[in-house]
Amino acid sequence: MTELYTMQRYLQYSTLVKYNLQHFDAWASTFGETVTSVELAPEGDKFRIKTRFARFNNIPELMTMFREIADIQTAETLHLPTPEVEKHPIAVPASQIQKDMVASLGERAEAIREGRVTVWEDNMLAITNEGRKLALDQRLINEQLPDDPNSKVNSCANNVYEIWEKTKENKSTQLVFCDLSTPKSLGTEDNPYEMEQVNGVWKLKERAFTDVYTDLKRKLVEKGIPPDEIAFIHEATSETKREEIFSKVRSGEIRILMGSTQKMGAGTNVQDKIIALHHLDCAWTPDALTQRNGRGIRRGNLNPLVHTYNYVTQGTFDAYMYETVERKQKFIGQIMTSKTPIRSMEDVDERALDYAIIKGVATGNPLMQEKTELETKTAKLKMLKQSYLSQKYDLEDMVERKYPTQIKECKENIEKLKEDSQYLIENTKIKDDNFSPMVLNNQVYNERAKAGEKILELCKSVKDTKGVEIGTYREFKMYLEFNTFQKVFQVALKNKMMYRAILGSDKIGVITRINNALESVTKTIEDNQTRLENLQVQYKNAQDNLTIPFAQENELQESLARLKEVDKELKIGEVKESGTVEFDDEENVDMEEIEDYSKNKKKEYVR
Repeated sequence: MTELYTMQRYLQYSTLVKYNLQHFDAWASTFGETVTSVELAPEGDKFRIKTRFARFNNIPELMTMFREIADIQTAETLHLPTPEVEKHPIAVPASQIQKDMVASLGERAEAIREGRVTVWEDNMLAITNEGRKLALDQRLINEQLPDDPNSKVNSCANNVYEIWEKTKENKSTQLVFCDLSTPKSLGTEDNPYEMEQVNGVWKLKERAFTDVYTDLKRKLVEKGIPPDEIAFIHEATSETKREEIFSKVRSGEIRILMGSTQKMGAGTNVQDKIIALHHLDCAWTPDALTQRNGRGIRRGNLNPLVHTYNYVTQGTFDAYMYETVERKQKFIGQIMTSKTPIRSMEDVDERALDYAIIKGVATGNPLMQEKTELETKTAKLKMLKQSYLSQKYDLEDMVERKYPTQIKECKENIEKLKEDSQYLIENTKIKDDNFSPMVLNNQVYNERAKAGEKILELCKSVKDTKGVEIGTYREFKMYLEFNTFQKVFQVALKNKMMYRAILGSDKIGVITRINNALESVTKTIEDNQTRLENLQVQYKNAQDNLTIPFAQENELQESLARLKEVDKELKIGEVKESGTVEFDDEENVDMEEIEDYSKNKKKEYVR
């Protein structure tokens, strides 16, 4: 919220002053809205109430103002030829040790909230850091803890090896992203992989667990992947080595590249053969995940389909991480990808829904997962219904106003055209060269050439581009005009309707064009009759479509009803009725105070 305001303050301060929005409070109250909702606590094992900015209001005005300084282009608007994506959220069960440690993180968090410890003894930053490590691998908490065979690292190793085996022929490549537990040692210059042969099989030298990177590589090598086909981006200690690694990945010489978002994000051009992207942990911001996926889902990839794997440990900090990313992506999506100028917006970004699904898988709670899926389904159905209602309102406007008005105008025009056609027949007295006598400036011209010459002469005396009356032809009044768009002179002939003829420089041709304009009346009648028939058909179809109900209304109501039941089973209502509400500044406020505040805000809104 503050970043958008800051950009506007730097780049269009005078505009903010003009609308009295230069102060953040005024800006936020105009374009933002705080929402109190239930969300997962950071420790990942319970819920809490949080109040934060979660919605934008007055979207059309905000975007009109913001686009004065910003040109927003997204992948959705550019329609670049990128590969299709198949997403795989991989949930792994937490070990008993992880479950116990998550519970202890919850106890520590409670102690911090209740003020039973000082910030020097424990704090939420420490809990957050340990929670992320624990969700990745329990050995990051203590290297002597056992290697859980069902961990994310082992699951990733199995998937990487399976894809490596299936894509040997094409030498397809894979990227593994992990921001935590980067490699501590890269070996020596002579033996960068610290390999040794045991009974003719290459293995990494046995040593205590140090980091996830080395551990994953050891597992992959032991499964049969040659060590020189696996690389860490951290091995690139110079720009030359970095480019050398990228070149080997593009050619398929290196088939598995592991790295962090910072080192292997923007600027990593290795997309040629990428078949899969693995996310061992979740980044703090949605743009980081977008950058990761963008290494393979981009132009130049020879594979038509790319697989993404998001690994989550159920019931751990992973759930909170994905909820954080989900919340941020929703907020960004409201501004950057607003597809219709609606007044307010929330929960509309498809990528945010993807993160929500992953969050639900990560909690390990079947009801929570069902709740997330129902929220996703309900949000999409609400979007479809909003689109249906928008189209229905447009149809109502067409049925009540647009089509009746157009049909009436069309019928009136046809009658006028028919009158003009009869009027033209009655007043046409053709003499020589298909020419009737023409009156110009109260003088009658019976010769075609002289009449055309006089019209061209009158062009030189025109002082008003809106037109000046110069005479009559076949009893139609004649007006000489200058068309400022086409930069040409034209004659307008009027009885019931107006007919225009663009003049050339030839005196004979001038009369021919005027005759053609008048004689087009019959063709114009036919065109208007065809248009009338089309309007009547469209009017009937619009009336019929108005009676068609929203096709998925029952499905929407069922989803809403089930969502309400799930919330009740999850006891979310009890959370809302608990004694305190926690705000971003970690201040505990009594519920009565919140209710009084809400009532006052409502009164202020009504006023």
